[in-house]
Amino acid sequence: MKKHIFSFLLPALSALALNAGAQTAGLQKTAKGALYQIYTANPGNKAKINDVLTFNFIQKTDKDSVLFSSYKAGHPVQAQVQASQNVGDLMEIFPLLAAKDSALVKIPTDSVFVGHEEARPPFLPKGSFLTFILKIEKVQSLNDAIAERNAGLEKLKQAETADRESYITAHGLKPVTTASGLKYVITSPTTKRKPLNGDTVLVNYTGKLLNGKLFDTSIEANAKAAGIQQPGRPYEPISVVLGEHRVISGWDEGLLLLNEGSKATFIIPSNLAYGERPYGSEIPGYSTLVFDIELVKVKPGKHVAVTPKPAAGKAPLKKAGTKKPAAKKN
Repeated sequence: MKKHIFSFLLPALSALALNAGAQTAGLQKTAKGALYQIYTANPGNKAKINDVLTFNFIQKTDKDSVLFSSYKAGHPVQAQVQASQNVGDLMEIFPLLAAKDSALVKIPTDSVFVGHEEARPPFLPKGSFLTFILKIEKVQSLNDAIAERNAGLEKLKQAETADRESYITAHGLKPVTTASGLKYVITSPTTKRKPLNGDTVLVNYTGKLLNGKLFDTSIEANAKAAGIQQPGRPYEPISVVLGEHRVISGWDEGLLLLNEGSKATFIIPSNLAYGERPYGSEIPGYSTLVFDIELVKVKPGKHVAVTPKPAAGKAPLKKAGTKKPAAKKN
């Protein structure tokens, strides 16, 4: 019986070996064991240490299952060329390529998972390869890449300012602007007490982008109308301790300006919100946020001196759509 099983497996194993050989035939090999083939070799300087590459890539398994595609993601990625630390970092490959070059790279998964086999996923079995198809879009010196990035960020800042002013004009708002750049309109004033740092406030809110897209709210009817209602979520005023920097800076500052029971609209520039990077899938980088706020209740707390506010985007924040949409993670 054992002999029969062995005779059945032998042709299958031979076929696998032939298939593996076909996959690697004609490929060159780096010192660390990556296999590669340069499809196109364009004139121009090859990438060197510290250069910044902008490139597109598709990452696949041996069975052609796509694990990631920058084309599908909608934008290329960037990497700075450094000395290679491991076979999977592609740093042996990048110096072989110039702008507009494309290449096939196969990384042996046995080298990637050496010493931690428990992390190996089932779709990358022993003896398999992780395949990359690369297309180098741009090769830049570090200084040129930084200058280009800064120029791009400046354009985004200017666009955000223009969009914010257009929103204010289109909605006929006449907000008060604080020294930090927070803009607010009190839509329903009261004469009750204002909170102090250290107080706990209960807040109802609805947050939206300048294009009107609602991304989070504590009010169930608003969530339902916008199609973002979350089953099981308790829709109720959220609790915020002021001055602890657990919410975005625009909230920490703005809530101190309101009286208990009052309502207001906050127009919060990105530097007082989530900064230059996208925040989740709902909030792009450099987004001014509009919040309709109701300060439901003020609960007196211990009043202490407040440390300076951290810069926008320096600390991780809770994802919009949770119970505390503007809150920072501990």
